[in-house]
Amino acid sequence: MILLKNVLNIFKIADLRRKLFFTFAVLIVYRIGNHIPVIGIDLQQLQQFMGQKSGLGGLFSYLDMFSGGNLKQCTLFALGIMPYITASIMMQILSMSIPSLEELSKEGEYGKKIINQYTRYLALGISVMQSFSYAMVVENYGLVIDPGWAFRLMFMFSLTIGSIVVMWLGEQIALHGVGSGSSMIIFAGIVARFPHDIITTLQAVKDKIMDPVIALLLLVIFVGMAACIVFLEKGDRKVPVQYTRRVVGQRMYAGQSSYIPFKINTAGIMPVIFSNAVLNVPLFMAAFLASRFTVFKWISESLTPTGLVYNAIDFVLIIFFSFFYTAMVYNPDELAENIKKGGGFIPGIRPGKKTAEFFNFLLTRLGLVGAIYLGCLAIAPNLIYAVLRLPFYLSTLSGTGMLIMVGVALETASQIESYLIEHRYEGFLSSGKIQGRGSR
Repeated sequence: MILLKNVLNIFKIADLRRKLFFTFAVLIVYRIGNHIPVIGIDLQQLQQFMGQKSGLGGLFSYLDMFSGGNLKQCTLFALGIMPYITASIMMQILSMSIPSLEELSKEGEYGKKIINQYTRYLALGISVMQSFSYAMVVENYGLVIDPGWAFRLMFMFSLTIGSIVVMWLGEQIALHGVGSGSSMIIFAGIVARFPHDIITTLQAVKDKIMDPVIALLLLVIFVGMAACIVFLEKGDRKVPVQYTRRVVGQRMYAGQSSYIPFKINTAGIMPVIFSNAVLNVPLFMAAFLASRFTVFKWISESLTPTGLVYNAIDFVLIIFFSFFYTAMVYNPDELAENIKKGGGFIPGIRPGKKTAEFFNFLLTRLGLVGAIYLGCLAIAPNLIYAVLRLPFYLSTLSGTGMLIMVGVALETASQIESYLIEHRYEGFLSSGKIQGRGSR
């Protein structure tokens, strides 16, 4: 009863209600685009091709998870949001290595606006390259009704425009809706596969393709992974900060105690998204080259989503991007300087340089734990999939999909909670607040 009352409180806030309805409306538009097929593709042959467990078909089936089934149906939004995410990664790396872009990134909102525009242009170029590669693949495998340059140009134009529209929808969610735009788009694509995975599993059990015990074990693994992610995502390290007495005008303010929370997973779900965006390129190229040259066949077979090489590379990339993204979000020197200017200090640590060194030490240790946790959760389901030898790939059981799904849900819930607290309503969770599992 209390939970229902707290949920109803969400719709009492006009601004929050508007943001929620806007987000739902954008996601509905995104799902409508998922059912608009591109002209010239033999969908029946395409689905048979993607039903393969190995080679390019198996790779497409894995990548299809992030598009919510768009890749398998070859719809207008087949490329999804991944070109934009890849462009964002490239721009962030370039902003740290090119002096002119680094200076531009420090110019506040103006610099951010210019860099975002460059990111859009880069996303457009990536969309053109990916759509052309996709067109060549489907044509090479005989999945096109009428092959030729007329089909290629129309195919490239359709998928590129679709990718730009998805990018624009994500930006609209970030500006006027609830949650992170690109993450919400991926979240919607993953959740959209749930009914299909459930029906497929039940049908496999009914047809005696899958043992009922295995199906029950998959459910237990799914629930256990979700619980583990929630448990670790809410964990944090609280650093106490003591503020000395201050005199403002003719009034004296007593010293206060506060704390700075550092999450175990300081980088959130972005390292997982970044890792998959980077891995998609060599995976696709290896599979594409293997279809033309025999020498690349062993590389393609080694880089399968359930293979040892792929999971090892994915694990290393997640750790790298965890530290990379943490370094972008947290600046120990700036944080220490702000505390010093406010008259604060960490008990037992000298303000200034020593405080910055402490923050750097803490972020490195916490970041390592968080990175290993992300890497293990990302590759564990792929290893389980290989051990159990499931007859089909379940996006529901994907570690990457689970991390993105639960992470986006927690971030969105926290954002909604902040609106409720701001308007003096209790949180919609039974505890009243989304509390971190603090540790000292």
